[in-house]
Amino acid sequence: MAAVVDEWWGRPVMGSLPRLFLDHFHRTSLVAEGPEGMAGFLVGFLSPSAADEAYIHFVGVSPAARGGGVARAMYERFFALARAHNRHLVKAITSPVNEASIAFHRRMGFTVSDPVPDYNGPGTRLVTFARAI
Repeated sequence: MAAVVDEWWGRPVMGSLPRLFLDHFHRTSLVAEGPEGMAGFLVGFLSPSAADEAYIHFVGVSPAARGGGVARAMYERFFALARAHNRHLVKAITSPVNEASIAFHRRMGFTVSDPVPDYNGPGTRLVTFARAI
């Protein structure tokens, strides 16, 4: 993941995917393999504080695999994993400029918020997603 994430985004985003997420949440994170290696990944976890919730922190799909259902398949697999652990709500966030993510989450049945001011500290507006499963 570390080797491709900045390339897949076309900008530096590795700081949003620290190793601690994989050290602690590898059992609830997913990797999709394609004919040429890793086609995508999803880093998610079961909330330790909200017993009914699961959270998707970071998702990436290889530019060559986009539009082929990789992200949808990983989300569906994560939903099944969350349901197996009695979770009934999945949440995620993104930047308001990430229009592709917002559109994808709408297609996946998530409720999409307006940008929330100061969500992650002063001056940081983020869009929140929630979906009952």
